[in-house]
Amino acid sequence: MTQRTEPAHLVFAALGGLVLLFIVAPLAGMFFSTTPAELVDTATEREVAASVRLTLLAAMGATLLSAIGAIPLAWLLARRTFPLKPLVNGIVDVPIVIPHSAAGIALLGVLSPGTPVGELGEAVGIRFVGGPAGIMAGMAFVSVPFLVNAARDGFAAVPVQLEQAALNLGASPLRVFLTISVPLAWRSILSGLIMMWARGMSEFGAVLVIAYHPMITPVLIYERFGAFGLKYARPVSVLFIAICLAFFLALRVVAGGRRHAAR
Repeated sequence: MTQRTEPAHLVFAALGGLVLLFIVAPLAGMFFSTTPAELVDTATEREVAASVRLTLLAAMGATLLSAIGAIPLAWLLARRTFPLKPLVNGIVDVPIVIPHSAAGIALLGVLSPGTPVGELGEAVGIRFVGGPAGIMAGMAFVSVPFLVNAARDGFAAVPVQLEQAALNLGASPLRVFLTISVPLAWRSILSGLIMMWARGMSEFGAVLVIAYHPMITPVLIYERFGAFGLKYARPVSVLFIAICLAFFLALRVVAGGRRHAAR
C-alpha cells in the first residue's frame, strides 16, 4: 500500500533536515579543515595520547563504579512505591539541568581536603582534588542520570508476573533480581551504560573545577585553544571526536549483535 505524502509531512521533513544540518555542519567543517598530517602529528604527541587514555579509563571507571548503586536504584524506582518517590526521581535528573561548573563547585565542597570525605580519601591514599578519583567523581555526577533512567525504563518493561512467579516458587528477592529482572532488562541497562560512559568522556565543566591536572582531553582542548588558538585546538578535537565515535559505534554494534542473538 503506497503511503500518500501530505504537505505537512514535507514541512516536518524540511524542519527536521535543518536540525540535522545544524548538528552535522559544524562537525563536518571541523573535520574537513584538518589535514591527515595534522592528525598524525597530534596522535603521536605524548601529552595527547596520555589525555585520551586518561579520559577513556576515567569515564569507564566512573560508569562501572556508579552501576553498583545506580542499577539497584533504578529497580526500586521501577518496581517499588515509597514516600517521596517523585522527589527521588527529580533528584536523579538534577545533574542534567544544573550548570556543570556549578556541579564541580558543589563536588569540591564535599571532596576537597578538610572535608570528611576528602580526609577519608586521603587516609586510604585517594586524592580527589587534582587526581583521577576527582575526575571520575565529576564524570559520574553529570552522567549517572542516563544510566538510572535507561535502566529504570528497562525494569519497568519486565513483566511483573515473572518476578512474582519466581518469588512464589521460593526464590529470594536477590535471586529474582539477578536471574530475571537484570537479564530481561539488559538491553536498556547496556544502553544506559554506553550513554553514561559517552557522556562522561565529554564532560568538561565539573572536571575543570575539581581536577585541571592531570588533563583529560576536553580540558586539554580548552587549554590549547586558550593558549594557542583554534589552529592548535582543532586537530585534538577532531582526533578525540573520532575516537569517541569509534568506541561508541563499536559498543552499539556489540549491543545490537547481542540483541539479534537473543531473539
